[in-house]
Amino acid sequence: MFIKIFEDKFLLAKAAADRAVAAIQQALAERNHARIIAATGASHFEFLEALTAQRDIDWPNVEMFHLDEYIGLPADHPASFRKYLRERLIEKTGITQFHFLAVDSDPEGVAEQVGLELNIAPIDIAFVGIGENGHLAFNDPPADFDTEKPYLIVELDEACRRQQAGEGWFTDISQVPTRAVSMSIRQILKAKEILVVVPDARKAKAVKVCLEGEITPLAPASILRRHPNVTVYLDRDSSALLAR
Repeated sequence: MFIKIFEDKFLLAKAAADRAVAAIQQALAERNHARIIAATGASHFEFLEALTAQRDIDWPNVEMFHLDEYIGLPADHPASFRKYLRERLIEKTGITQFHFLAVDSDPEGVAEQVGLELNIAPIDIAFVGIGENGHLAFNDPPADFDTEKPYLIVELDEACRRQQAGEGWFTDISQVPTRAVSMSIRQILKAKEILVVVPDARKAKAVKVCLEGEITPLAPASILRRHPNVTVYLDRDSSALLAR
């Protein structure tokens, strides 16, 4: 695992986007096709802005999957991850190959179908974050490190739901759904390369626990340290509690 620390989240975002572009361009050069996993959330605003500003990517040959989606939230809700990705990635780049978790009905069936599409070929690069409770995607602690299912139906814990409300997606925690579909831990780790984008002081405690503590389901993102090709992008605030 490589850890890179930047003075602020804008420099962080630019560096992470540059690496993402290089990985996508390499896949396109080798196969004329790239497969990516995209994350959502307030911590990825600047990263996606920097990434979508790149004009030297053949975006129509990029295929996108996303990490998770709330169950019971309409696709046009301000907090919907489908809306987020459509507005912040798809419409800005012209990506035409994308696989939404349309879990408005039959979430189990949707999870199974998108999981089958996901595993048709390897993922070139995954963009992920670390939650305030250490979650990876919507795998809250204690996370399932063992299941081979590509996507899981999960219950969101209170800390996770408070984060979503605190980021402004909902007016209060009572409006945050209690269930979601999430890509599993093992599925995320199947990506050839993983970029972990984690700005802001509110993530500092989780960063320290996941990067310097025990690798444990109680700190789900700690499992990233077992992947052979992971780079973590931090800013001065999110890295403030690290010992090294």
